[in-house]
Amino acid sequence: MTRSDRIVAGCVVFAGITLTVIGVRFWLWPEAAAKFFGVGARPVGTELYSVVALRDVWLGAMALGLLVMRDWKALALWFGLGAVVCFADAVLVVGATGRAQSVTFHVVSGVACVVLAAMCWARR
Repeated sequence: MTRSDRIVAGCVVFAGITLTVIGVRFWLWPEAAAKFFGVGARPVGTELYSVVALRDVWLGAMALGLLVMRDWKALALWFGLGAVVCFADAVLVVGATGRAQSVTFHVVSGVACVVLAAMCWARR
């Protein structure tokens, strides 16, 4: 692996672990996570938070798995679609709570996904 490949791989590891940690946070502290990420009023039960947690842990693990297989093309697609989800989440947060911190987090995450998608695509 070249130096630039290792840098991109490190970014992928960071993104995968971060997403997994976000998922675990939704399991352990659902209200705090929901508030930080701009989810509106608490729904009945914790099913929504559990779904978000499972989605994030699974997607984080998938990114790490694709990296282990060095499937740069699949990682580019993963991050490209992740950007769409991040920007869509930002729009949903604007409608739900309008919290600037939460919207900013989602927009910055979307931009990071676009950059990582391009970096992975360059390595395909």
